[in-house]
Amino acid sequence: MGMTRTLLECSLSDKLCVIQEKQYEVIIVPTFLVTIFLILLGVILWLFIREQRTQQQRPGPRDIAPVPPSRDLSWEAAGRGGNVALPLKETSVENFLGATPALAKLQVPREQLSEVLEQICNGSYGPILRANMNTGDASKPKSVILKALKEPAGLHEVQDFLGRIQFHQYLGKHKNLVQLEGCCTEQLPLYMVLEDVAHGDLLNFLWTCRRDVMTMDGLLYDLTEKQVYHIGKQVLLALEFLQDKHLFHGDVAARNILIQSDLTAKLCGLGLAYEVYTRGAISSTQTIPLKWLAPERLLLKPAGIRADVYEDPTVLIIFITTGAPPYPEVPPASILQHLQKRKIMKRPSSCTRTMYGIMKSCWCWREAGRPSPRELRLRLEVAIKTADDKAVLQVPELVVPELYAAVAGIRVESLFYNYSML
Repeated sequence: MGMTRTLLECSLSDKLCVIQEKQYEVIIVPTFLVTIFLILLGVILWLFIREQRTQQQRPGPRDIAPVPPSRDLSWEAAGRGGNVALPLKETSVENFLGATPALAKLQVPREQLSEVLEQICNGSYGPILRANMNTGDASKPKSVILKALKEPAGLHEVQDFLGRIQFHQYLGKHKNLVQLEGCCTEQLPLYMVLEDVAHGDLLNFLWTCRRDVMTMDGLLYDLTEKQVYHIGKQVLLALEFLQDKHLFHGDVAARNILIQSDLTAKLCGLGLAYEVYTRGAISSTQTIPLKWLAPERLLLKPAGIRADVYEDPTVLIIFITTGAPPYPEVPPASILQHLQKRKIMKRPSSCTRTMYGIMKSCWCWREAGRPSPRELRLRLEVAIKTADDKAVLQVPELVVPELYAAVAGIRVESLFYNYSML
């Protein structure tokens, strides 16, 4: 009304009055537009902050990927060998340890662990040590690995540590899995006692093979195509064993395969399999290097044993190139986009067409299109019959661990922690 009255009182010849009326428009319209802009800016900022918080709680694929849940694995199905969940009813760790008789048959008298030889590394639960265990013959002590639980430890940490020991007990013996020798859990400090595969992991073994001479225990080793098939077959036997127990490994990589002097392969790094056993799925806190993952795991979808089959040829490629990282031309964060274009690793010059054909069958985008561990093992057994056992696989360049870790998208420390996830 005030504006209308002002306009009516103005004459057309009164320029000052007209200018004042336009000043109202100049002030009101920009103010309205600025208000709308600030509201929109506030909404955008709120949405951005909410998205950031969501990503922090559930990180997407970067160089290291969170592990998706497993498929068709429930507590009842996975835990057929016995429930590893131990009740937490006691008020102290000491009382709790006295109430867990399930591990009584595994106890190793502490006096048998006579000498700690070295500390290998600090694992996720505590120090990992190499020690001598008395076997009754003082002249022939047995070298073992002690995985200790760091102190002080709460009841839940103790429960989880004992659960992992009981998981190994449930698995039982298999020549291609690192074996549990026993435990010391009747009092603190707690130890898991594992067999010592002193020659270390396959990745470092392959790096050593890049030198002119490769020896173990004074024996000369020349790595051939037939030996590649032989070790690959052993890894698949271990995966078949896990599959029979409704489990899968989740991180099949050269760094998780230990090698003995007779070229017996021992699959280790069973931390993810333990989570499948106890929870029916893998927790979102576990992370795996992206370049080893099957597409369904990169997409954070449920995975099964055929995801392990997808990872196994990656080991063969690393094997045939004597320890080169997978997809060296692809940044780790871009691997999913690379695979979505249906691109796979190129055939190395040292890889035969037969071996590459086996690899390609495992790199099928669709999980159902890949062979099972048993089917893949049978194909390797056929290929072994005609494999070359004369030509030596050698690459003259030595590996720089820091450079390998950067290209592969892994932590340098993980290259030397052979027992950290057992």
